[in-house]
Amino acid sequence: MVSELINANPIVYEKKERRARSVPTAVEEYVVEPIDQQEVFDILSLQLFWYGLCTFKSTYYRGISKLFLLLLLLFSLTFLNHVRDIKDPEHPYSLEELKVITEDAIEVDDQQSYVRITFTPTVEHCSMATIIGLCLRVKLLRSLPSRYKVDIRVAPGSHASESAVNKQLNDKERVAAALENPNLVDMVDECLAPSYD
Repeated sequence: MVSELINANPIVYEKKERRARSVPTAVEEYVVEPIDQQEVFDILSLQLFWYGLCTFKSTYYRGISKLFLLLLLLFSLTFLNHVRDIKDPEHPYSLEELKVITEDAIEVDDQQSYVRITFTPTVEHCSMATIIGLCLRVKLLRSLPSRYKVDIRVAPGSHASESAVNKQLNDKERVAAALENPNLVDMVDECLAPSYD
């Protein structure tokens, strides 16, 4: 956590109730299910990792039993962290609890392999906006199949340096440079660590 708070008294909202996701009774090797808004909001690292392996059609992974894949899917639905659970870099609350991210602010076009997340910092002068955006980008890059283009944006009018933050978050070279900084990577990993509440 940061020593000097930028927003000492953030408004904390209740988390939305998690909707039950239907788990398929059998895992089909060649079935490709579209990714939707809820999937991104509740993104599951392991589930999408195995989804990617199944759709990759690798001969190595064809030998994995469907029962084993189903068990891994159930495990991931139960235990792994979600985008909505990414922690704020300043406070012990999730981005959902601070309404920095909402399901309505996520656009998904599965046909075009495109995901856009628009987040709203708690204050206009938030210096953590780039860290929050970097956390969102890293979580999606680690979780989504590589065919997806990820676009992270600050909500219009919600930040004093909106265009500069948007440019920084969507510039591949700047993101790569940021991820070479061990202090930033530690901060991102801390925000992405599961809390198991």
